[in-house]
Amino acid sequence: MKKGALVQLNLKAYASSLEAAASVSAAPAYVVKGPGEILAIKGEYAQLRWRRPVPDVWLRLDQLEPWSEG
Repeated sequence: MKKGALVQLNLKAYASSLEAAASVSAAPAYVVKGPGEILAIKGEYAQLRWRRPVPDVWLRLDQLEPWSEG
């Protein structure tokens, strides 16, 4: 994955992660359906921007998958 790529959350990889355990609620539907755009990559994390009026987030690259419309 690289900067500018469109992605969606791999719910199976996210569900058992430290990030999911630290979250107050389940991941919102727009995160799972996508697309989110990778703005930056640092180590094993990507900064994502969603096409919604919500803050950018950082998630591990192994929790993301390429966005597929449909």
